[in-house]
Amino acid sequence: MNRLHAEGLPERAIRDRARRGRAAVFPPDDSYGRAVIGADVTSTATVDPLDAARLVPPVFMPRRLEKLIDLAREPLFGDVDLRTRVGGFASALPVYVSAFGSTQVGTELALAAGRQAGRLGIPLVVGENVAPTLGYRADSSLLSRLEAYAAELPEGVGGVVVQQSTEDADAEVWNQVHSDPAAAPLLDSGRLGFELKLGQGAKPGLGGMTMVGEDDADRLSDRYDVSGLDPRGGPRLRSSSPGTFTEEILAQQIRFMRNNFPRVRVWVKLPPGRDVGHAARVAWSAGAHAVTVDGAEGGSGWAPSVFLDRVGLPLGECLRRIGAPDGCLLASGRMWEAGRAVVALALGARAVGLGRAALVAVDEDPEHGLVNLVGALELEARLLISALGKYSPDALGGEDVLLPGSAPATAAEPSTVP
Repeated sequence: MNRLHAEGLPERAIRDRARRGRAAVFPPDDSYGRAVIGADVTSTATVDPLDAARLVPPVFMPRRLEKLIDLAREPLFGDVDLRTRVGGFASALPVYVSAFGSTQVGTELALAAGRQAGRLGIPLVVGENVAPTLGYRADSSLLSRLEAYAAELPEGVGGVVVQQSTEDADAEVWNQVHSDPAAAPLLDSGRLGFELKLGQGAKPGLGGMTMVGEDDADRLSDRYDVSGLDPRGGPRLRSSSPGTFTEEILAQQIRFMRNNFPRVRVWVKLPPGRDVGHAARVAWSAGAHAVTVDGAEGGSGWAPSVFLDRVGLPLGECLRRIGAPDGCLLASGRMWEAGRAVVALALGARAVGLGRAALVAVDEDPEHGLVNLVGALELEARLLISALGKYSPDALGGEDVLLPGSAPATAAEPSTVP
């Protein structure tokens, strides 16, 4: 029986920590691998500018006049062309599917998501630690995801990007994929990419974390930090290194990727760090085909709750610090509808990544859920872009967005048709 009431303090959280100790730093054990973590988290320290931004159509629309003359009729939202290039790949839409990783919820739904992404003709990222955790050729493994995607992919669009963390590098994941005959059709058609992961939005500065049983903990203790969390026993936390990066290390790694895998597209995934703009420019200067920025809203199969609440920049602030991109910029973090997506595109992103939303969609409908979700986003995007008097994502710019506390920029739109 609780005799003391702690007014003004989060009493339930304090009592939970007093009872479960270090285990209370993480979400409940029974949610591990079966939940998408952080979807409902709003930081108590910062607010994402994207959530408060508004799209602002102009009164005069010279680009619409250009389109009218080109079509010989009044243009409609269906005339918006959403085709683009995403990190060196042709894509039917300015959308890609983000990495799911190796947690149970990700692996169970990965093949369905891969098949539907292929059907849509949009790029697919295969998450980190899949091969070290599940095995290279096991069901729902890295290779199975590639094969499921490629089986549905139309000619000339899409691409698979294999993500590698420090842990994956030890398993030589890129070398395995590059030399595997099953990946040859993607490689030969220029639709294979490798992504170097420096971090993720949900836990910038931390490496991979998984919960393991006692037997696995003993087996892994010589390679990883394995520690107990709950004083009452139960699963243990297995942690891997996030890797160490400096400007020169990142540039050298990208040059290594370009030299050793010349037919592979090179992507770099950045966490929402305070120097994210500088890091993006270093990556582009070294030859990266794309830089992915994962805002603090980015999901995770497993992350300490305090990181979800307190660590990392929101995606809108990341885009502000990057400014005008020097190359292909991709943005992820709480993307599921076109309002947030079109704002991100107007602020410099070439495409947006669906992570948690893609998982939820295929969980709802393994055959059509992701296709339906993207179909809704596609319709919204056409409506919004057309309302701005523009007819492709590449035409969007900062003048189309009103951010909190600022007036929209004025664009030097052409006043006459050439």
